[in-house]
Amino acid sequence: MSDAHAHSVAFVRETSLPPAPPPVAETGIVKWLRENLFATWANGLLTVASLYVIYLILSATMPWFFNGVWIASSLAECREILDGTTGGCFAVLTERWNQLLFGFTYPNELYWRPSLAFVMLFAALAPVLFFDLPRKLLIFTGLYPFIAYWLIWGGSILVPLFALVGFIVGYVVYVRLEKTSFAAGFFGGVGAALVTWAIGGYITPFLSGVLALEAVPSRNMGGYMLNMMLGVTCVSLSLPIGIALALGRQSSMPLIKWICVIFIEFVRGVPLITLLFVANVMLAYFFPPGTGVDLFLRVVIMITLFSSAYIAEVIRGGLAALPKGQYEAADSLGLDYPQAMRLIILPQALKISIPGIVNIAVGLFKDTTLVSVISMFDILGMIRGPILASTDWNGVYWELLGFACVVFFVVCYSISQYSQWLERRLATDHR
Repeated sequence: MSDAHAHSVAFVRETSLPPAPPPVAETGIVKWLRENLFATWANGLLTVASLYVIYLILSATMPWFFNGVWIASSLAECREILDGTTGGCFAVLTERWNQLLFGFTYPNELYWRPSLAFVMLFAALAPVLFFDLPRKLLIFTGLYPFIAYWLIWGGSILVPLFALVGFIVGYVVYVRLEKTSFAAGFFGGVGAALVTWAIGGYITPFLSGVLALEAVPSRNMGGYMLNMMLGVTCVSLSLPIGIALALGRQSSMPLIKWICVIFIEFVRGVPLITLLFVANVMLAYFFPPGTGVDLFLRVVIMITLFSSAYIAEVIRGGLAALPKGQYEAADSLGLDYPQAMRLIILPQALKISIPGIVNIAVGLFKDTTLVSVISMFDILGMIRGPILASTDWNGVYWELLGFACVVFFVVCYSISQYSQWLERRLATDHR
């Protein structure tokens, strides 16, 4: 081939050119700032104004926090250490941490019991919150309420043991009667549980001292421990009661339907603080004469009834959001009412209701601070009462209330983040 003919052939590249890097404005932190903070001139102006406000807040609070005093025996000593400089008196937290967490009358040597119950709470909640875990772990979840009761309140182990036997008997009765009648199975199971519990309550005094811990009355419990106990107990109890009320409101039986409607509308129309005063003053009159009903139990009953009414409305909205074809599909499969609700209807309705249920749970946990108005020394009651009433710490407000805000924020934010994760995990209809 001649040289002239070789130069007439088009050149064919055997390797591709490397990709060119993206523009600086289209990658990294520059892109994020441009799209999120400075997308328009209005967004940029708002960003600058927000940064200025944040600077003003931090410039005022950071010296107060970093110059804070953590070791002192009184407010006067804190002021002597600060010597006129700006700083917080955080020594009240290190001096009164036990009262903030456990109250001022819970025995110091028994702090390990509620602490152990709190740690075990995470192990009990894990198989419920994260359903990828082995289902066998639910056995410990079912046992945890009775173990926690024994650890926190103490006394003979026979009290929670008989209560556990009662619930087992109730569950067996429910399973046996479920095939014949849902109502008979439900009320039969609850009745058997209550009867066995009552029998255990009468037998236990004669067998006290067997595997017994030092008993601690409910009036000796306080601090953040009391808020956690009320929050966990009331949320756990109000969810199944709310489901039953929501199903009862949609019942075809007029008596059941109107009982649920009247209860839900009445409770939702009454402030929680009013119900707490009723629990403190009047609820004892509804129990048999001569029976001493613990104030903690009365408060749990009222808060549970209050929150269950709101959860019932949230779940009713989830049930109403399901298309009619889901109910017809359950009927076409030959499922009876309990099977259709358990296997088809309720799983979908509860998935729809997750945001509303979490909202009520967070609000309920924060509302546990209202028990301070009926002389129950939760964390807010401890701050307003024994701590600020003492001459050593009278005048320390921001440090104590800020600590209460932080501990409540940690729990409520964790619940919110879990609910968002659960929504993403259950979003199977968008895959």
